[in-house]
Amino acid sequence: MKLKFPSVLAGGMIVVLALTAATPEPARRKSSTIAREPYVGMIVIDANSGQILAADNPDAKAYPASVLKLMNLLIILEKIEAGALRLADKVQVTAEASRIGGSQVYLKEHEIFTIDDLLYALIVQSANDAATALAIHIAGSKEGFVELMNQRARELGMKATEFHSIHGLPPASGQKPDVTTPRDLARLAREVLKHPEALRYSATRERPFRNDAFIMRSHNHLLGRVEGCDGLKTGYFSLAGYSSIVTARRGANRIIAVIMGSTSRNLRDAKAAELLAKGFLLMPKKIEVAQHVTNPPPLSAAEEPASCPLRCPLGKIGMAIVVLALAALGLIYFLRRRSTI
Repeated sequence: MKLKFPSVLAGGMIVVLALTAATPEPARRKSSTIAREPYVGMIVIDANSGQILAADNPDAKAYPASVLKLMNLLIILEKIEAGALRLADKVQVTAEASRIGGSQVYLKEHEIFTIDDLLYALIVQSANDAATALAIHIAGSKEGFVELMNQRARELGMKATEFHSIHGLPPASGQKPDVTTPRDLARLAREVLKHPEALRYSATRERPFRNDAFIMRSHNHLLGRVEGCDGLKTGYFSLAGYSSIVTARRGANRIIAVIMGSTSRNLRDAKAAELLAKGFLLMPKKIEVAQHVTNPPPLSAAEEPASCPLRCPLGKIGMAIVVLALAALGLIYFLRRRSTI
C-alpha cells in the first residue's frame, strides 16, 4: 500500500515527540552545557594584596555549583564573630532539609547537630542537606538566606554575581541558575581567608559524621598533594562543568586560584595545581631597601659618637691645648717684632 506524504510526515513527528518525551531531562539539557576545555575562565591572585598574577577570561559568567557554599561559610563565620551565633549552637533538621538531594550526609527530620558539625558537612562533604539546615536555622527559610548571600555579595563588590540557591544545585523548573565569575569568586575567597577558622574546615580531608557512622571525604583532591594547599572549595554539576577555588600558603605568601567550567575533574585539578605553582613563581620578590633619611633628627647624648672631637671630654682638653699653644706662639712673635723695631 502506498503511503501519502502527509501521513508519513505526521508519523515521523509523532515518533520524534515520543523519543523527546522519553529522553531524560539532563540529556535534553546536555547541549546547553557551558563547560569548556580547559575552562571557561580563571584567575590567580596574591591573597594578601589582591594583586592579579594571572588571568584568562576572568569576567566570564558561569555556574558556580557547590563553590558558592563558601558564601554560606562566610556569612556564618561573620555571625559567630559578631556574637549572633555560636559554633556549639544546636540545629534541628527540618523536613525540607532532609529531602535535599545531591551530595549529602543524609540528615533525618528532627535530628540535632551543632553548627560546627554542619559546617564540616557543608565544606568537607559539600552536603546540600547541611546547607539547607543551616540556612533555615539562621534565616528562617532558604529564600531568606539567599537574600543574605546576595546582600553580602554586593557589599564585597561581586557585581556579576546572582545567587538563587543556598547549595548550588541545578535550578529547579522556573528557577534561575546561580551565576558568578572567576574574578568575583576571588573576591569572596579573599574575604573568607580573613577568618582563619575557615581553614579548619577546608583543610580537612576526612572526618566522621553521626558518631562515626558516616565518613565525610573532601572533594578537593589537591589537599595533601600540592605543597601548602589547605582549601577552599570545589563544585560540579553537568551543565556547569567542574569548578574550584584553591589556595596554598608557602612561607609568608598565599595564592588563590579560581577555575570555572572545566570539562573534567582531572583537567580541573591539574590546571588548579599548575596555576598555584605559577602564582608562587609570579609573586614579586620582596627586597628590603634601607630608607634614605634626608633630615635626620639630632642625636641624643646616649647616641652621640664616642669619637666626637668637640663634645667628648678628651676632645675638649685637646682643643684647649691647641688654643693655648697658638696663643703662646702669637705672643712670642709679637715680642720679637717689638724688640726689632
